[in-house]
Amino acid sequence: MTAGKPILVLGGGIAGMTAAIEAAEAGCEVVLVEKAPYLGGRVARTHLYFPKLCPPACGLEVNFKRIRNNPRIKVLTQAELVDISGPAGDYAATVRIAPRYVTSACTMCGACADVCPAQRPDEFNYGLSKTKAAYLPYAMAFPDTYVIDRPSCKEACAACADACKYGAVDLSQTERRETFQVAAVVAATGWAPYDAARIDGLGYGKFKNVITNAIMERLAAPNGPTGGKILRPSDGKAPREVVFVQCAGSRDENHLPYCSTVCCAASLKQATYVRSQHADSKVAIFYIDVRTSGRLEDFYASVAADPNIGLIKGKVAKIEEDAATGDLVVHAEDVLHGKQIALHADLVVLATGIVPQTQGLPAGFTVDDYGFVGNGKAGLYPAGCARRPEEVSASVEDATGAALKAFQCVVRSAHHG
Repeated sequence: MTAGKPILVLGGGIAGMTAAIEAAEAGCEVVLVEKAPYLGGRVARTHLYFPKLCPPACGLEVNFKRIRNNPRIKVLTQAELVDISGPAGDYAATVRIAPRYVTSACTMCGACADVCPAQRPDEFNYGLSKTKAAYLPYAMAFPDTYVIDRPSCKEACAACADACKYGAVDLSQTERRETFQVAAVVAATGWAPYDAARIDGLGYGKFKNVITNAIMERLAAPNGPTGGKILRPSDGKAPREVVFVQCAGSRDENHLPYCSTVCCAASLKQATYVRSQHADSKVAIFYIDVRTSGRLEDFYASVAADPNIGLIKGKVAKIEEDAATGDLVVHAEDVLHGKQIALHADLVVLATGIVPQTQGLPAGFTVDDYGFVGNGKAGLYPAGCARRPEEVSASVEDATGAALKAFQCVVRSAHHG
């Protein structure tokens, strides 16, 4: 074990978990803080990785096991950093922890959810479905305990506590705060999809069958709201003609001026979801440029070789809806053929960009004009999509580098103990 103060890791997604695991396995104490009631972040909501089209569940399971078996990692879910002070190498970090109302005595029997009379929108499925107020975030959630969304409960209801024969439901829990002396902070606070409702003309939030790429992942996932069947939100029918709109808000001075890096490969991947479910389905992808550099170029070529997948260079101008059927018409420019076209679509998927979630980071971190975090003063390091738009494998490598930098701060703190 390495002497010295712990490392504080903000965010329990793939980057945060990686940083915590690598630092802990090198001998450091780690406090891992995640605002959601589970670890896994956006990766846990992803159906398949590109380019191999394999599910993330196996990788998450390995990481959860490494965390579970490492006593040097302290996991705080439903937690947020509220204050940090002190000099580099000797930060005092105060964390606010919301009550879960369920203790580690939970056996995941589900009795609390069975009797719960209240419902809540399922954040894990982007509100496409509902759960009970007593719920398990997802099947392989870590921590593997239920959680109670008390604000969604009926007033004074205690049905969950009465039903739990293990005494795991504790409705008397209250918010608490803990302060940790830490040598370094790794900000792995992740990303959120750009709000597509802000983009004029594309119909998101107005037309039910215009969805985002994040929602498409949940529709295709076996643990998603439709059991893995890609169905139209308006009528539950399987779409046969699907249009993907690249750079929905990205590379646009009015929205996100930057390229989000992963969107092209993600849409190519999602095109394979559609094609794998229906042999007669057709996909069109409107793009400005197809950006799949390095090892992803072969993936692009293999998807583009499907005769039922068409790639059209052109910007989508507007989307219209037939109110009677829910069908859509996509109006765009076909640049290579020099003409305006209108394509029928059963479903339109907007490739929205990556927005860094860096609000509330402590002073000392530097944030650029786009909201991404750079290296600040000593002991404060960004990782993953908080630093720049990245795919999963790049985020893992990035987080490993951040853990190494933080480890050096721990060593220095030990020497100056």
